[in-house]
Amino acid sequence: MRTTLAALIGMALAGTAARTAASQGTPRLAIDLPPAAADPTPGQPGAAPGTGPAVRALDVLSEGQTRDLMRNGFPARLHFRVELWHAGGIFNALDGTREWDVIARYDPLDKQYRAARLAGQTVTVLGEFPQFPALAAAIGAPYTVPLVPGRGGGKYYYNAVVDVEMLSLNDLDEVERWLRGELTPAVRGQRNPGGVLGRGLRTLFVRLLGAERRHYEVRSKTFRVH
Repeated sequence: MRTTLAALIGMALAGTAARTAASQGTPRLAIDLPPAAADPTPGQPGAAPGTGPAVRALDVLSEGQTRDLMRNGFPARLHFRVELWHAGGIFNALDGTREWDVIARYDPLDKQYRAARLAGQTVTVLGEFPQFPALAAAIGAPYTVPLVPGRGGGKYYYNAVVDVEMLSLNDLDEVERWLRGELTPAVRGQRNPGGVLGRGLRTLFVRLLGAERRHYEVRSKTFRVH
């Protein structure tokens, strides 16, 4: 007999309280400046970075409810947004943004975790992992964001956010294609992958009822562009 969606949710949430203590650390988002900006010369707040910042999502899937739902096959979506701000005058000005998604899922049949990153028109398979800590380490690895100041001198800083939510099983076929590294719609001609990725997958997924969306945010140190 096929297990209903309601039953799956019930099983996933049943052990939440008991497993919350098993999370590996405090969930948080970290942003590391490039060496040129992070290690300024004496008397200066920083130099122009040659590359963008490195973002790390640490233990953001370790919360008990999230892990329980994943163990029952529900995909997790991490939507990242990094903003570059020019700090000057009375008001700060937004200088640029980058957005991308990470999709992660546990396959109860294969007993493997899988994850993929969707950025622009590219799907990058992060790998298959037999244990949750290996998945958490892959998601927490630094990801360099191609976002650097495009104007003249001044002070800048980065602001990074990630929203973590569990997804329904309605688009599981689509999720499976991305986890295999494919950028192809499930039904030919019905979905434009470029448009989908550009909107951060928002039109594809229905949030899983009862699963709280978790939001993490961090701001970098201010650095100067000469």
